[in-house]
Amino acid sequence: MRQKKLDSLGVSAFCESMAMMVRSGIQMDEAVALLQSGREQGGVLERGLKIMQTETEAGRRLSAAMKTTGIFPEYAVRMVSAGENAGRLEDVLFQLARYYAEQKTMAVKLKNAVIYPIAMLVIIVAVLAVMLTMVLPAFNEVYENLTGSLTASSYAYVRWAYGFCWAALAVMVLVIVGLVLGFVLWNGRRRHIVESILGKIPVCAVILESLGMFRFTAALSTFLASGEMQDTAMAESSKMVSCRPVEERIGRCISRMGEGHGIAQAAFEEKLFEPVYGRMLLAGERSGNLESVLQKLTDLLSGHCSALVDRLVGIVDPLLSGILMLTVGLSLLSVMLPLIGMMNAVG
Repeated sequence: MRQKKLDSLGVSAFCESMAMMVRSGIQMDEAVALLQSGREQGGVLERGLKIMQTETEAGRRLSAAMKTTGIFPEYAVRMVSAGENAGRLEDVLFQLARYYAEQKTMAVKLKNAVIYPIAMLVIIVAVLAVMLTMVLPAFNEVYENLTGSLTASSYAYVRWAYGFCWAALAVMVLVIVGLVLGFVLWNGRRRHIVESILGKIPVCAVILESLGMFRFTAALSTFLASGEMQDTAMAESSKMVSCRPVEERIGRCISRMGEGHGIAQAAFEEKLFEPVYGRMLLAGERSGNLESVLQKLTDLLSGHCSALVDRLVGIVDPLLSGILMLTVGLSLLSVMLPLIGMMNAVG
């Protein structure tokens, strides 16, 4: 049976708690025991802490104990190991807590941004289904009872309403199927297919690149805090991006670093960041505050990604609402026109 992984929020909470205990000078086995005593029974982290307590009491390092549990991401285990080797475990744990907390926040925002349009699409499909099965047949029956049979022009209106509703329903169902298929591919091994399609849509392409830069900057900050060399940190951080244009720019930066350029200079020359961010990075490297500048950039990029997602939701919300009102309005107008014609004839 596959071991269930700890979610991002759980990893963040664990790393922050361990970092505070390391700062307080508490022994590793005692720190794990203290964390275990405050956890609910039967949870993923509770089971992992039991294993970790056994491992740390046997004298094994924190990273080895985390790996044995199988509940922590490989990235977190590797960073903790690097921090132990460099003597910067406390810094790395705090960085990991920050990294996974931001990842969780961004994941929740993206999830909500996807769920709302899907919910709106389901409502539109439901309304169209009601129109086709109940509303339009009811109008048709009323007209036939009043006139015996519909006139050619009246029948054309009703037929148009039926055709419009069926066409709109087919389009909405195809969109929902496309979203579901895209979600499956995104979480599987065909993620590049979805990225290539979204990359052709300007709004989505900007969001994908911004998310890629956010993940890269957050990972790079953590790698550097663990004491990794800059070129290794760049190469490993690029694996967290999942965006081809950003990966290509990072690759060019790594090539420049191989020629002797610093990380900030290479990023600035290859326009990895926006010019204002690139200058911030240059100033941070020259002043010896590269890590703190990267943390600031991570915050700025996180806010930028959130703003882009909110903007996209702000576009999709009125668009779907407009489609719903337009579809229902035109359909009702089509079936009401014969009634208006009969009322005028009577009048």
